[in-house]
Amino acid sequence: MGTAERYGAVGTDVVTITEAERDPRAPGHGIPADLAATDAEAEAERVRYRPLWVEEPADRRRLPDPVRASAVRAVIIIAVTLIQAMVAFFCTMAGSWLAFPMVLSSVASTVVATWGALDVWVTRQVWNQRNGVVSEPSSTARALRRERRRVRRQERSAERARVRIQRRRGAGQLSHS
Repeated sequence: MGTAERYGAVGTDVVTITEAERDPRAPGHGIPADLAATDAEAEAERVRYRPLWVEEPADRRRLPDPVRASAVRAVIIIAVTLIQAMVAFFCTMAGSWLAFPMVLSSVASTVVATWGALDVWVTRQVWNQRNGVVSEPSSTARALRRERRRVRRQERSAERARVRIQRRRGAGQLSHS
């Protein structure tokens, strides 16, 4: 790392030894490596790297299932379309009889791939409209949910009041005649 080595940045597991702490007999100071340090000192000087897999919190939330399904479908369709276009190009360059049918199928696949990409967009818009957009406080779906909650609360309080009234009616009676 040179003369100004870093000691270990915050948030990383990298540990190195600064130039001041290094043994002056260590490699790089004119002494051959086999004479430089014992095994324990050499082990201490090795840089410890971060693990291969580090769990980190996701920056964005996962796509809803319908949107993810349409996105996977669109990616597969687009990949097949690109392969078809390449085959059509190579068949055209080779002068094969397959060139014309491949060009026609590539044009049709392009139309289908465009539909697939639009399907992702439309599916996402529909899902956002039905389930609400978290980042928009003026979301229509959020207002609908708020209204449904208010109605449910009123129904529950009306039910509690009805039960309370029924209990009061029978409170002073000794028998049910």
